[in-house]
Amino acid sequence: MPTFDPCRTARKLAYNNALANHRLHEACSKLMPGEFEASRVSFFPSIKATLNHILTVDWFYVDALEGGTLGPAAWDVEEPFDDITALAAEQAKVDRRLVALCEAATPEKLASTTEIHRSGRIQHERMEDVLNHLFQHQTHHRGQVHAMLAGTSVPPPQLDEFIVADDGRFRSADIAALGWSEDYLMR
Repeated sequence: MPTFDPCRTARKLAYNNALANHRLHEACSKLMPGEFEASRVSFFPSIKATLNHILTVDWFYVDALEGGTLGPAAWDVEEPFDDITALAAEQAKVDRRLVALCEAATPEKLASTTEIHRSGRIQHERMEDVLNHLFQHQTHHRGQVHAMLAGTSVPPPQLDEFIVADDGRFRSADIAALGWSEDYLMR
């Protein structure tokens, strides 16, 4: 009987994260002028603000997971990108960093302590807990963008066809765009 592998789970969630971000950014790149920054009802007031928030929080946590000390400087500029093309490129960079971090994870590393530099203090958390928090944060806010897209000229994309093998037929174009393969995802 196969045993649970937390490292494989972390990898799969990192792949899912990158694939969902790719698909969501592709949809947002098709928005009509003015729709990306238009005021909307959600936790953040626009698609632009929400996607920038996802990115800056990713900078914060991925840096901490890598052992960095960026801390709150990650969000010195609340919305660092005004257009989806530049934002998507930066999100893809941090997604690649997160994938690499999860691919290198070992059970010992997942159980190790991550130092998160907060304003005036250092928060100590298990790496696996920080990863779970980060993946939940991403999913939460991508869902908000998904809902906001329903009020635009672009239909919201499917965002949950990435973890199981049977969904391969739905993600082939996305994984090709990321330079991945089904074998890569399913290992």
